[in-house]
Amino acid sequence: MSDRQDLPGAANDTDRDADAIDDQSSQPVFNLPRSLVITVLFLAVVYLVDAYLLDEEAQISVLMWFAFTPVRYVVPFAEQNFEWLWTPVTYSFLHGGIEHIGFNALWLVAFGAPVVRRIGTLRYVLFWIFSAAAAAFFHAGLHWGDQTLLVGASGVVSGLMGAACRFAFPDGRGYDRSFGHLHPRQSILGSFRNRTVVIFTAMWFFGNVLVAIGLPLIGSDVGEIAWDAHIGGFLFGFLFFGLFDRIAADDHPLAPA
Repeated sequence: MSDRQDLPGAANDTDRDADAIDDQSSQPVFNLPRSLVITVLFLAVVYLVDAYLLDEEAQISVLMWFAFTPVRYVVPFAEQNFEWLWTPVTYSFLHGGIEHIGFNALWLVAFGAPVVRRIGTLRYVLFWIFSAAAAAFFHAGLHWGDQTLLVGASGVVSGLMGAACRFAFPDGRGYDRSFGHLHPRQSILGSFRNRTVVIFTAMWFFGNVLVAIGLPLIGSDVGEIAWDAHIGGFLFGFLFFGLFDRIAADDHPLAPA
């Protein structure tokens, strides 16, 4: 989940294939791709350093430098520093509490695994960057000029969920976390002919609507939940996953004959 807080004051084909093989064969913890394990560890280290090693003044500085806020984009860029350039991505590495990072890590592991196995590390990094930015600016579009701060990886996690809907839900079956990366990619419209995808997507959007009207689905100690960033990330992953998919839809091992 993403957390809103108030302001306190091009590789070649050979490289891609090798990258994918490395991800699929290197799954050291609970059968996870190495790059996903590194991501979770990185998020944990960032949180622990911020929460337990920095004093309050330093924590505020971290938020000012790395959290996303819509107000940056109503102030002329010439009148500010360059935080507007990197914060649409760096906010996704920050979290507001143990529950916040734990929730995001669990969903990241669940839905990130098949996506990473399918697209490889390089495209996974690019997907993270673009889905984080898409989630942030979708949020900013609905809160233009607000001085709230956005932190958390759930915009990216939502993007991974949207991407997984394009291939990891075989028609007539449930979510295939272990071998979902081997299934053919469904078209955008074709995904809506998949009953499992429709049910999952409907339940996911319904949950975020509940959050939007003020009924949080988890504890309230992590701040206001940025449901709009979730939706922005999900739409990006679902609509644009084809740009990151390495192999043609009809060229996967489990593609129908």
